[in-house]
Parts: sequence; C-alpha cells; structure tokens
Amino acid sequence: MYRGRFAPSPTGPLHAGSLVAALASWLDAKAHGGTWLIRIEDVDTLRCVSGADRTMLKQLADCGLHPDEPPVYQSQRGALYQTALNQLIAQKQAYPCGCSRQDIETVLRTLDQLRTRGSASVYPGTCRHGLASKPARSWRFNTENFTPNQPVAQQIRAQAAPNKMAYEVLNWTDRALGEQTQNVQDEVGDFVLKRADGLWAYQLAVVVDDAAQGVTDVVRGADLLDNTARQILLQRALNLPEPRYLHTPLVLAPDGKKLSKQNGATAAEVHTRQSSLNALRMAGRMLGLENQGSTLADWLASSVQVWKSRFCPLSH
Repeated sequence: MYRGRFAPSPTGPLHAGSLVAALASWLDAKAHGGTWLIRIEDVDTLRCVSGADRTMLKQLADCGLHPDEPPVYQSQRGALYQTALNQLIAQKQAYPCGCSRQDIETVLRTLDQLRTRGSASVYPGTCRHGLASKPARSWRFNTENFTPNQPVAQQIRAQAAPNKMAYEVLNWTDRALGEQTQNVQDEVGDFVLKRADGLWAYQLAVVVDDAAQGVTDVVRGADLLDNTARQILLQRALNLPEPRYLHTPLVLAPDGKKLSKQNGATAAEVHTRQSSLNALRMAGRMLGLENQGSTLADWLASSVQVWKSRFCPLSH
C-alpha cells in the first residue's frame, strides 16, 4: 500500500518552491490511491520559527491538501534516532568524531584535497580509527569498506575478514530522472549522524522516520537528490525498507539559485479560493501540468488524472 509524505522544515511559511514539492507528493499519493502524510522536520531547532508549522498546515489546507493522518514532529522522536545510532555503533558503522570544521579543512589542505560540497568539506576520515585524545564532538557514519549492494549481514562479516571488500559505487533509479550513481566515500566522506551541538542530523532522522511511518515513496525537490545515496546507505545498514524516489524540478530565484527564504522567497498567497487556485496552477506548471479546472477541487482532480497517466503506468 502506497504511503507518501511531505516533510517541510518550519523555518517560515510555504513559498512557491515548497508548494511545488507539497503538490507533487500529494498528487503522487492520490494517483496511487495511497496515503499522504505530513511530517514536520523540526529536528534542527535552532532554525525553527515559532508558529511556522501551524502556518504551513493552514496554507496546505487552504489549497485542499489535507494529510490522511495527524502530522508528526521530529523533535518528539529523539528516542527512535538514538536507537538507530546505537545499532550502527554496535555494527561498527558509526564512530565518534572530534574534528571541527577548521580541523577538517586543515587536514585536507595538508593532503592537497580541499574540496567542498556546498558549505561542507568532504570528510577525510580523520577519526575513523580513533579520536587520538580529542574529545568527541559528533557521530559519523563509517563509509569505509561498506558495500551497499550486498546484504547487511554479508557486509558485517566482510568487515571482520582479513581482506576487506572495496567500497562500491551505489546505484539507484529515480522515477523521474532515471538511473543515478554516487560513491559516497569519495564524494561525501563519512557523514554526520549526530551533530556537535547535540542535534540529530537530517540524514539519520529522515531515514528512521520514513521507515517508522511506512513510507513507500519519497517525492521531493531535486535539491535533495544528492542526499539519496547517503539515505540508502543508512537504510541498508539499519536493514530498513528502501522507498522509491522521485525528484521534482526546482523553482529558481532571479539569481538562478533555488528559491528559498534566504534569497527573498515570499509566502505563497493562498488567502482566498482564487488565490489558492492560482498558486496551485503556478506550482502545476512547474510540474508540467497545464490542465484546466475552474475550482480548486476540479483542478486537483484533473491533476491527479494527469499525474496518474505520467507516473502510474500500471494503473492503465
């Protein structure tokens, strides 16, 4: 049974870009005759804005996008994340790290390997085999010799063997974008599971929550495509089901970057039925939906049928 979700961070009201992601996830769930969930990803409490969750839920309701179950909040699910981290530690797939960002950059400069992905440097594995008297700051996932395309039990046995397996490139298929590939160890490094400030990292929280909520399909913006390989690694290490993935086009700001609150995105205008319909039509155009509908309900129903013809081939 299909279960999808929209998982916004409550850092402000929904804008045009986040409405595209919300609409796509809702359409995919309804086109499959499934369940649509809302998860408030407030695990990064330092960035959350008080009341933003209620604002977003009302904006979605004004657009006719209602969850089929009560929303859940990541800030209330820390025990689940700790259980998962404990499992990874027991499997020697997680280790404490004492490196600051400056420490990492210093090591990479010494190795002449200073590379960044966004604002983060590719971690060189400094603490993978011990803290060297440094105090622990965070916890990281150990990508060394983790072969993602084999069963977890085989991976663990191989780690204890004298001749460890080489790390493999991870491959997966995106329902919209096709075949994808990434070598996480080379392109990302050992990524953070629990941050130095004690907050849970996005990668671990989202994987644990998707499994706990029975999510079968993840539909989200293309800016999160790059996270998928790390999440699949965690799913396999924790022996969790792997959902299917579909990544949607991004709404861009005038400077060509992803539209966000940081670069001036304004709240989606959905205060009246007509403004809600206009906002949905704009979001729909980003998703290639040019269907007609003079009312909110008619437009949504028509869009579900168009989406079904594009992404649910077995339904015909």
